Amino acid sequence: MIKKIKSDLLKSIKNKKINVFILFLVSAFVILIFTKLSKQYTNTIVFNIDKVNVPEANVILNDSSAVLALTLKTHGFKWLNYYFSKPKIKIDFSKDVYKKDSVFVWSKPKAFLNNTQFDKQVELLNISPDTLTFRYGVNYIKKVPIKLNSHIKFEPGYNVSGDYILEPDSIQIIGPDIIVKTINYIETDSIGLQNIRTDIVESIALKLPENQKDLKFSNTSIGLKAKVEKYTEGTLKIPVNVINVPKGKNLKFFPKEVHVSYYVSLSNFNSIKSKDFKVVCDYNKTINNQSVLIPELKKFPNTVKNTKISQQHIEFIITE
Repeated sequence: MIKKIKSDLLKSIKNKKINVFILFLVSAFVILIFTKLSKQYTNTIVFNIDKVNVPEANVILNDSSAVLALTLKTHGFKWLNYYFSKPKIKIDFSKDVYKKDSVFVWSKPKAFLNNTQFDKQVELLNISPDTLTFRYGVNYIKKVPIKLNSHIKFEPGYNVSGDYILEPDSIQIIGPDIIVKTINYIETDSIGLQNIRTDIVESIALKLPENQKDLKFSNTSIGLKAKVEKYTEGTLKIPVNVINVPKGKNLKFFPKEVHVSYYVSLSNFNSIKSKDFKVVCDYNKTINNQSVLIPELKKFPNTVKNTKISQQHIEFIITE
């Protein structure tokens, strides 16, 4: 028992020695760091530009080259702060710049920056470049339509009833006129749906221009809705109308009626009538005095899809 107590006491003493050594080592390291950081150093570092008080009528075009490389002399604590956070130079567009041609120009001496941007612990030794130019445009608002980019496949016998509904179907773009005026529509990201048999309700992101940092959009995504129904095929006999027959000529043609097939939703099937369709043959479209007319479907209900005329040619003869 006495041996165990002696052994534990020796271990405790050794541990205390180790802890004291580590404490002295850490203290020496901290003193060394503080000594290094308290010294003055000269170095060059890149400062980004913080643009303030830009006139409301103008928008500054983003330009990655609009930065300043500044050579500074200051103590290590300041340098540590610069390295851990992106340093910026503030440029006030209400008083620090002037307009020249189609740009804003900034050009200030070292003394100005030293007095307005840095405290007494920092000495500014050099500025590169000594002049910055900022391209700008006039703010412009434009409303453009949305173009759906979709690949939607339905289960056999199903289809969309009516049109695809985009909410909203257009958006507003605000930005430099030289950019906004070139945009005529905005596409959605591609959306692919398979084996659809129920109503569609989706949210789709918009494919925004690559230079969107200069632009503001009223929406970055839209909603897509569509009613999906069971479809069936229908067929009706439709009379043929011949137009533009020359005066003084009597034209006889056959057949007088053609079959028109179509797909329609079950809910609309019974509402489709022959009077909703119109098949026309234009005599002026005959080719090389051939004795055939081409039937064209000029009218059909907006509730039907995939309309097709069974008869491709209408034969005719002219009698005086």
